[in-house]
Amino acid sequence: MTLTAAAASATDVLAPDAGAPARLRFEHVRKEFTVRGDRRRAPSTLVAVDDLSLDVAAGELVTVVGPSGCGKSTLLDLVAGLSTPTSGRILVDGREVTGPGLDRGIVFQQYALLPWRSAQRNVELGLEARGLPAPERRRVAREKLELVGLAGFEDRYPHELSGGMKQRVAIARALAFDPEVLLMDEPFAALDAQTREQLQDELLRIWRATGKTIVFITHGIEEAVYLGQRVVVLSGRPGRVRTVIDVDLPRGDELAGTDLRTDPRFVAHRHTVWEALHAPAGTPERTGGAA
Repeated sequence: MTLTAAAASATDVLAPDAGAPARLRFEHVRKEFTVRGDRRRAPSTLVAVDDLSLDVAAGELVTVVGPSGCGKSTLLDLVAGLSTPTSGRILVDGREVTGPGLDRGIVFQQYALLPWRSAQRNVELGLEARGLPAPERRRVAREKLELVGLAGFEDRYPHELSGGMKQRVAIARALAFDPEVLLMDEPFAALDAQTREQLQDELLRIWRATGKTIVFITHGIEEAVYLGQRVVVLSGRPGRVRTVIDVDLPRGDELAGTDLRTDPRFVAHRHTVWEALHAPAGTPERTGGAA
């Protein structure tokens, strides 16, 4: 089954239940780093994220944008359990995050594929660590590679794949554990424009087919609006939620044969996000959609 067919046959999960409890919750999260001193300067404290609170519903795709250095990647590290908050807490399905877990998968900008392993065996890697029998590992890996549109490429090695195909393998690897939350840290930033747009569409199809909760970090305003049901705009360091913008755009079959980026509603949402990013420091926070 192709990825498009999988999406078409899946239950439509584009809009999470408005009454659904938060799958992911940030409660007054603050993260500090100690900057080492030298002969001229005493050690100091760098606040990367401060008093950040946010709920993400089950099955929601949320994008996060903000100025460089505002703590976007730090935020993802905290959710992934690769770092711990200085204060506040992060909950997944009501359980506090205290370290890495199989309920969260992460995709980085760099593919981090092992060059001596085929695409299928790269996807199998984490399943091996869990001790899954070989037949089950192979079944899961092939299923996830099919989901990301790489059926027939299972035996290809990383050097035989394009950049976009390598990132699809990385996505398949993250999905192999069947995580509740998929964390994506600028995964398409290193790709050319055409491939990036193709992967954005692939991600939307995967989201529709699986119903995963996705938090997607990006520097691109258009990418944030194109992918997200909501766009979270962070302030400059320390990162705080400046505003959350609801994105009301046609999705799925409604887009057949059209370029969403030319839709007047898309242009309006893009402008709203741009204004939020360029608002002067101290501008009151607000939540809502495009004017």
